[in-house]
Parts: sequence; structure tokens; C-alpha cells
Amino acid sequence: MNEPLNSINAKPFFLWKHLNKLRWLTLSVVFLMLILIPLLSIYQHYVAAQGYNHLSPSETLLYDSMEFISAPFVDDAEHDLDAIKGTTWSGQLFGVKLTDPLAVIGQVSAGFEVYWPFALTALLPVIATVIFGRFFCGWICPATFLYELNSNASVWLNKFGLKSGSRRFNRKFKYLVLAVGIGLSAFTGTVLFASVYPPAVLGRELYFSIALSGFGSGTLFFVLTLLFDSLVSKRGFCRYLCPGGALYSLLGRYRVFRIKRLVEQCNDCSKCNAVCEFGLNPMQDDFGGECNSCSACIAVCPKDAMTFTLAIADSKNQGPGHQSRTYRKNEKHPKSPTAKDPCINIQNID
Repeated sequence: MNEPLNSINAKPFFLWKHLNKLRWLTLSVVFLMLILIPLLSIYQHYVAAQGYNHLSPSETLLYDSMEFISAPFVDDAEHDLDAIKGTTWSGQLFGVKLTDPLAVIGQVSAGFEVYWPFALTALLPVIATVIFGRFFCGWICPATFLYELNSNASVWLNKFGLKSGSRRFNRKFKYLVLAVGIGLSAFTGTVLFASVYPPAVLGRELYFSIALSGFGSGTLFFVLTLLFDSLVSKRGFCRYLCPGGALYSLLGRYRVFRIKRLVEQCNDCSKCNAVCEFGLNPMQDDFGGECNSCSACIAVCPKDAMTFTLAIADSKNQGPGHQSRTYRKNEKHPKSPTAKDPCINIQNID
């Protein structure tokens, strides 16, 4: 199970190189759906009221726009549009009810019992996480869409002399946040995760702002997480504070589909390390449960030395890439005391 999905001496499957583009498309679609769903909900109310002639110009524009978008897919807007409801926290997609596993953990903690009809709606996300790891964080989470745009903005600001935060903390702190959240939910009888979990906060605030024309305190909280990422630590909330990230990392620790470095093709350029939003160390084969399979390291690798593999654990550090100057020097002078591995100085200090 430790061999890559393609031959070691061949280039990785060509589509792996473009997965990051597909990921951005997926994140964009999810984010747009969180905007579209409340608009469709308002449209449903207008249809049910049958009062088109009494709508204001802005309401008429919304009605006509949503009718144009939904008409090719539904015959009865008042009822058929119920097939898509909710957010990534808990919702319904074409009749299939899906729930974030963290929502179920919160409900069980707050109520001291398992409501199985609700718990089973998290089954598909749990199975997907066991197979693909922390993929929700990289491919679906609507907050990731904004966090990565925020990271890109920070890069541009750095060019103008506005330095972004680069502090590092212990990654295990988010597991403490998860544990404390479970304890407080049990003590208060309230699912507190919904107040501090960015995907839940963002979905709720988008709905409030569109359907109810207002913002809640969650908007301020989310803005503070963006500032924390920009001024204190890059992707700091996801890496060190997110309870959902902690849960997905635990569930995906032994995922069977993961990224692997092809040491025979690697030249130790370290571009994979530089592009990793989570501060991991792909050049030393260190992905772990934190990896969200975003595939950015695959996309940036100039030697096609990153691929996907079927394995329940990362490879141990394979040493210098075989295309690197250090490896060639060591091969030529294997007993030379000056032949050092430059990777030794690259520490995984999180």
C-alpha cells in the first residue's frame, strides 16, 4: 500500500498538477452557493405570496433574477427549491441531508444523548475524511476561500513594506480548544462551537446579511480571525485554534489517500515548503494529519516530484532528493565529512 498510484520512474498522473485549480473552483462554488441559497429562499417566499405586482423595483429584480437562474432546474419553485437548503454546518443537498461532524459532537455534548437521525447525517463527511483526510478544510470550507484570498492579499502588502505576521505556535493547541468546547457545551447545554467555528459563523452571517438585511456579532469575530491571520500568524486560526480543524485532523490521521514525495525526482528546491499554507514540511516527507490535500505543493513542484499515494502513513524522511546537488555530491564522495544534507537545517517548528 506504500507505492504511489503511478510508477516511481514516471511523472505523476497529469491531472494531479491541476487539482489546485479544481479546488479553487470548488471553493468558489461553495461560497457562491452560500450567497445564492438565501436569495432563492427569499424568491420562494415571493412565489408563495403570489404578489409579484406588489413588489418594489429591487424585489422585482431579485424575483426575475432568481427565476432566470432556477427555471431550467425546477418546475415548482415554491417546493422544489427546498432540495438545497442550509450551510456547510448543516444543510440539505438535492434531498441528501449533510452535517458537519463537529455539529454532531456539539449536539451530543450539549444533550448527553445521540439523536441518531441527526448523527447519521454526518456519516458521509466522516467516511470521506477517513479516506481523504482533512479535505473539508482545503476543498469545501467557505472560510478557506476567504482565508486564502487574505493570504494572497498579505503577500501583496508585503511588497509594499506592510509585513504580515509570521509567529508560530503549537499546533496541538487546537485540540485543547476542541476539548474545552466539548466540556463547555456539556456544562451549558449549548452547542458553543457554532459561535467560534468559521464555516458555521460565515454561513450564518451571510444568511443574516442577505435574508434579514443585517449582521450579527459573528461578522466581527470572523473579521478578527482575518486580522489574526494577517497580523499575527499566517493561517493561524486554522492551524492553531480551529476546533473543526482539530476534529478533521484526528479523523484523517490514518487516511488512505495522501500526498507523497517522489525522492527520485526531487531536487530539494523547497518550493513545496514555501507554498504550504499550513506550514508543513513536504521536502522532508512530513505531511501528517494536518495536511488538507490542497495539492498546492504538487502544482508548484518544477520536477513533478509530488503525487498522491495509497498509504495509511507518511513515508519516513527519505533524505535529499536524488536530483539535488547534495545527493549527487554524496553519491560521488560517500565518505566525505563535508557532504551535508541541507534539509537538516529545515525544522518543522510548529
